[in-house]
Amino acid sequence: MTAALLALADSRLPAGGHTHSGGVEQAITAEVVHDPRTLETFLRRRLSTAGRVAAGLAAASCRAVLTGDESTLTTWDAEAEARTPSPALQQASRQQGRGLVRVGRRAWPHPAWDALPDRPHHPVVLGVAAAAGGLTARDAAAAAAYLSITGPATAAQRLLAMDPITVATVTARLSPDVDVVASTAQPDPWLPADTDPLLDLLAEVHASRKDRFFAS
Repeated sequence: MTAALLALADSRLPAGGHTHSGGVEQAITAEVVHDPRTLETFLRRRLSTAGRVAAGLAAASCRAVLTGDESTLTTWDAEAEARTPSPALQQASRQQGRGLVRVGRRAWPHPAWDALPDRPHHPVVLGVAAAAGGLTARDAAAAAAYLSITGPATAAQRLLAMDPITVATVTARLSPDVDVVASTAQPDPWLPADTDPLLDLLAEVHASRKDRFFAS
């Protein structure tokens, strides 16, 4: 494990991730999440769907840069769009992608940044950042999988005033699942396309609210 991987997986990286709850804010409002047990169920569900897709996209984008095939980054961005049917989630992904581009360009200079399309999806940018930071496609997938649960976990801790140790324990218990997703979400022979209509519905309802704390 390198410092670059730790930085990419760190929620303190100023890429805008802290303003998004990964759907957990609306899940709390809908009483889908209300305690550590239901939070763990939600995170596991998110990891196996949105997290798995993000891991595959990040790995594919990282590999494209590592092999000098940056021209396919626009293709992977289109694949990300196709795998994100919710307009609210599309917007959230592109907002976070834009934030990571700003940080990544300064932290890990690389010509591949110029190959990205306008307002790219976050997993695609994450893959570019991983490659620019000297990481592997497997590292990129691991970072994406990990971020798919840590953001919502932190948001749930704040919204429900949960014990930080309890929340940390929940995410730690999911570590083996993160490793499995990172290892199996490689875009070879095909890119993951796991979906969860509940996450899409929660995102759309959340976007229509005027009293939300998080952007998504």
